Amino acid sequence: MEPNRIRVLFLCTGNSARSVLAEATLRAWAGHRFEVFSAGSRPAGRVNPFALQQLASDGIAAAGLRSKSWDEFATDGAAPIDLVVTVCDSAATETCPVVFGDFLRTHWGLPDPAAIEGTEQDKREAFAQAHRVVKARLLALLALPAQVWNDRAALKESLDRIGFVQPEDETVGHG
Repeated sequence: MEPNRIRVLFLCTGNSARSVLAEATLRAWAGHRFEVFSAGSRPAGRVNPFALQQLASDGIAAAGLRSKSWDEFATDGAAPIDLVVTVCDSAATETCPVVFGDFLRTHWGLPDPAAIEGTEQDKREAFAQAHRVVKARLLALLALPAQVWNDRAALKESLDRIGFVQPEDETVGHG
């Protein structure tokens, strides 16, 4: 582990879809800048196959991804987390995990694609849409100016704004 990397934990309920999409994507795009994890308050026990298909279709590695409890990151021996991003959908009355610690917290809620009922195509589209939102928000995160990372209040404000970014809002390309 490089000490200067920012440790990010994407947290949701089941840790099978949204948080996993965010973990894998940020790791693929900026693993040199961030040490990235995901977890859930009530882990599903397996990564949703549609999440794995979505990552594969976008060319993002899924090796080593697993559904796990956020308790792994709350033990005395766990390395400290710098940033916790909850991705649960409180608008749909989904209960977001409550976490305590000396880290920055922000909420980037989005609907759970694993909750979609319908055809396989409906489910694939739900995961594709969730990943489009995740990618738009991660692009916004990666576009934050370096000086913002040194100002906790400005960083919190910027991170909270990112939680409202939608794919059509993208103005920054990823290269």
